[in-house]
Amino acid sequence: MRWEPLLLIILMAGLSGLLIVATGGKRRWLALLVLGYFTGLAAILFTPISFDGTAIYIMPVGIGRVNLTNLDVFNLGFLENIVLTIPLGLLIKWALPKLSLVGVGLSGLFVGSSVETIQYILSHHWLINRSSDINDVLANAIGILVGGLAVAAYYWLTNKQHANRVTA
Repeated sequence: MRWEPLLLIILMAGLSGLLIVATGGKRRWLALLVLGYFTGLAAILFTPISFDGTAIYIMPVGIGRVNLTNLDVFNLGFLENIVLTIPLGLLIKWALPKLSLVGVGLSGLFVGSSVETIQYILSHHWLINRSSDINDVLANAIGILVGGLAVAAYYWLTNKQHANRVTA
């Protein structure tokens, strides 16, 4: 059944949402926002649902394609993948502030290659017709790095402002 990944995603998100709401906490809204981001990301990446920048549609049955050699970084899909993973870079650097930017970039490469590998496996098992593409790996790494750079810049600016207030 092609929709099993979506059903698993919805089940896990629902149970996680109930846990977040039941346990409460000061940052419940942030946890729910992060859960919503990851749920949407998983639905886009691991189900037959596709978004092409202007519309959402259902992919036909198939095993997808694999591109490991043709680099095409000047298209809308590449930019969409960058934008899609910037919040993940923000979260990684925010959760691990001591992680260097090189580490954030390597995390981006790991996440991107993991996503593409999982898409390949799911496409062959559930025929969700997702493509595995080296361009997506690079775009995901760039997006995560941009998000990490934004948090690093924020930390740097707030520390500098704090240092200026202390010396003044």
